[in-house]
Amino acid sequence: MELKKAEQTIQQPHVVCVPYPGQGHINPMMQLVQLLHSTGIHITLVHSEFDHSRISKSRGSQHSPSTRPDGFRIETIPDGLPPNDREAMRHIPTLCDSIRKKACLAPFRELVMRLNDSADSSRVSCIVSDGVMTFTQEVAEELGIPNVVFWTTGACGLMAYIYCRELIKRGLAPLKDESYLNNGYLDTTIDWIPGMGEIRFEDMPSFIRSTDPNNDIMLNFMLDEAHNTFKAPAIVLNTFDELEYDVITAMRSMSSHVYTTGPLSMLCRHMPNYHQFKSMGWNLWKEDIGCLEWLDSQESASVIYVNFGSTTVVTAHHLSEFAWGLANSNHPFLWVIRSNLVVGDHAILQDDFMAEIKGRGLLVSWCPQEEVLSHPSIGGFITHCGWNSTIESICGGVPMICWPFFAEQMTNRRYICKEWGIGMEIDANVRREEIENAVKELMGRGEKGKEMMKNAMKWKERATKAIEEGGSSYTNFYRLVNEIFMPRDHRISTGSAANAGTAVG
Repeated sequence: MELKKAEQTIQQPHVVCVPYPGQGHINPMMQLVQLLHSTGIHITLVHSEFDHSRISKSRGSQHSPSTRPDGFRIETIPDGLPPNDREAMRHIPTLCDSIRKKACLAPFRELVMRLNDSADSSRVSCIVSDGVMTFTQEVAEELGIPNVVFWTTGACGLMAYIYCRELIKRGLAPLKDESYLNNGYLDTTIDWIPGMGEIRFEDMPSFIRSTDPNNDIMLNFMLDEAHNTFKAPAIVLNTFDELEYDVITAMRSMSSHVYTTGPLSMLCRHMPNYHQFKSMGWNLWKEDIGCLEWLDSQESASVIYVNFGSTTVVTAHHLSEFAWGLANSNHPFLWVIRSNLVVGDHAILQDDFMAEIKGRGLLVSWCPQEEVLSHPSIGGFITHCGWNSTIESICGGVPMICWPFFAEQMTNRRYICKEWGIGMEIDANVRREEIENAVKELMGRGEKGKEMMKNAMKWKERATKAIEEGGSSYTNFYRLVNEIFMPRDHRISTGSAANAGTAVG
């Protein structure tokens, strides 16, 4: 299968794509960028200056202008925060507050005007903004062009954000004080969110647990961004219809312009320019690709992969409990430990632990996760339940042990464990014995482990069908391109392979 390209037009579509600054948002936006670019659309990607500097540093010459495909350019805008250590992460609430106060708006407007005046490309015809970067709508309205919203959550995560405001209206939030986190209140049943069945308060995004909603930056930021979503002419999600059928059906009753196009990572593999985009890389940390060679030396489905993503931080105690739980399980493991993983300190593990795991444990600072999760040696994944990790694990047919950190990761955990049957929960106050037992159950293929693996393979097959020609996500992607991005007389045929490259009126 090869993605189809529209015939050249006098006015080539020019789409400006704006990811939220952060690894978990950049990756899926780049996948959508690759797909759009492959259909003949000119792309301008807009990074924050901070993130672009980090990406360039981690990739070196692989990220120079000379490596970029024709019709693809990168621009930057400031995020409104002062410079700091380029190895450090931005403080998320401070960054979100800066975005909410529209610190990026004027620089973005100036950039779009400059692009429109440039002789190097056609005028901007559409903006694609991250679901939490909707300040771009103001510029789109000024120009009279569409502003498509791309949420990097699943449908369940987005629906949960949308209904956080209703929780407040019904008096379920804010929490009266922090004691409510430990008195059983988190088990309160919520059964009135469309398409989500019966969930717990605990399964809602963590920001709703605020005790001071008037001054809670993250809660108010997400409430505003979720509200702005339905102003967009199109809402794009990195999921597929069968995976979240009830939630997606409910969401489409709220907006008829919801496009499920995932898993984007799988659909991207069919792009003619896949390898060129892939070789550029978009990581804020330098990848250790040597871990793939190490995985080659391991037996099939024998390795437990551990990665808490790009923003999770743990205490030194949690790090130690995870470490000894993994060591005591006696299963080989690959563990990603970022330099800033531990709160207020470097991630340091003791010599006795390193001696214990010698020959069966590999620690790296960052890795090519998509390739890792599709490697035949991987048999399980200890995860923070970020949506990218969740959907990539489904693509790899890999069952999960779930330890969510914040945001809609709590919602994802609920679906992983209860709806899809491909994961098991561990307590937030992690203990080494619980880690050891969970790993043994999953990797030793106990009764629950076998059932999770069976379900994981089923969902992998369904994801594969969704992105094949005629599948729901394949079809939805071309609907998105034809209905939003392409001029009417240059729309792309999605019929048989014989029609590839032809336009339909």
